[in-house]
Amino acid sequence: MKQKKTLIVGGTKGSGYALVKFLEDKKHLLSIMGRKKPPNSFNHNKTTTFWEVDITDELCLFDVCESIINRNGYINNLIFFQRFRGKKNDWEGEIEASLTATKNTIEYFTDPLKKLTANINAIVVISSNASYLIADEQPLSYHVAKAGLKQLVRYYAVSLGSKNIRVNAVSPGTVLKDESKEFYLNNQHIVNLYKNITPIGRMGTPQDIANVVDFLCSSKAAFITGQDIVVDGGLSLQWQESLSRRVAEGNKDDK
Repeated sequence: MKQKKTLIVGGTKGSGYALVKFLEDKKHLLSIMGRKKPPNSFNHNKTTTFWEVDITDELCLFDVCESIINRNGYINNLIFFQRFRGKKNDWEGEIEASLTATKNTIEYFTDPLKKLTANINAIVVISSNASYLIADEQPLSYHVAKAGLKQLVRYYAVSLGSKNIRVNAVSPGTVLKDESKEFYLNNQHIVNLYKNITPIGRMGTPQDIANVVDFLCSSKAAFITGQDIVVDGGLSLQWQESLSRRVAEGNKDDK
């Protein structure tokens, strides 16, 4: 079996980093793009290369893409986990990092002149339930970018379908990441709230997201394209009134 070659944009922390470790264990040859190399180490199996790049700089992005191809020959899977965390105006920065960089990367690897499409199996874009719900703690730009990513996924699913390239989105709910563990350990009442209002009875984990992304990149998802897979334990399925009652009942129990 040929070794799978996967590019992950933004796989330096949280769920993206969990996916890196997961795919390392599955012997993928990984290329990771990010603004800064993380303190945690990659390359547990010496199959992972980190590429430092500002993905909002189109020329630098294309230079790194070319270097990845020169090194690996081709890419089987493109996975987008990036999140805007820069100092620019949040509107311009979010749109550039989330939408434009994703579009530019996909266009580079699917350009017919580069003859790379025959090897690409799957493209997976991480979006958010904030694409259709409102998260008070996030700015307008975040919501618009996440909604735009879903339409981008649908567009490329249709336009790249004839090349046998599948394009899907994953929308995680609240995920208990390493970076947020201390906060939740100090706020156990929030963890208990999620257990109470989520049908599955717990918060999500980075591994939950990694499992879905891995599935979408596999041959088991060969007839799935243009879809948004919501991974939130069923939380977003519930009617607001039902949730309000459950929260109120939980508050009574706490007293």
